Amino acid sequence: MEKNRIDVDRLDLEKMKEKTTENPGTLPFAHHSGSALIKPEDKGKITGRAVAAMHSQTDMQMSQIYQQMQLLADQAKKIQARVEISERIYQASISFEPLINHTYFLYQKEDGTDFMSMISPEEWGRKKNFSDFIAEVKLLADHTWEILRES
Repeated sequence: MEKNRIDVDRLDLEKMKEKTTENPGTLPFAHHSGSALIKPEDKGKITGRAVAAMHSQTDMQMSQIYQQMQLLADQAKKIQARVEISERIYQASISFEPLINHTYFLYQKEDGTDFMSMISPEEWGRKKNFSDFIAEVKLLADHTWEILRES
């Protein structure tokens, strides 16, 4: 057992100070065998993950914006169709006074002129008075027409 004994008087204290530190928690490596394993981070891998997450997030947001744009485009098309049908209705021959919240039918005659009727295409008998059914519409309170069905 005498062999394993360390002679404190023979130790070189200056060399030992070079290999020790006052603050072992600030070392970039484990300072004894029981310390937690410290691995240097791969900055390229971290950056790659961050960029991939950023692309995923922005792709999701762009998709949401695209869906919102589609909805707005569809709404614009419906409004445009309402305007076109309304213009045709107000230039068509109407032999009655349309009432708000009632349903009417727009037809086109053989000569290309339009007319409004209270009779649906299914209610016409053998002698139909039109060449084309254009639309089933309802007069709204603001005197615009809601398209219920188109041919």
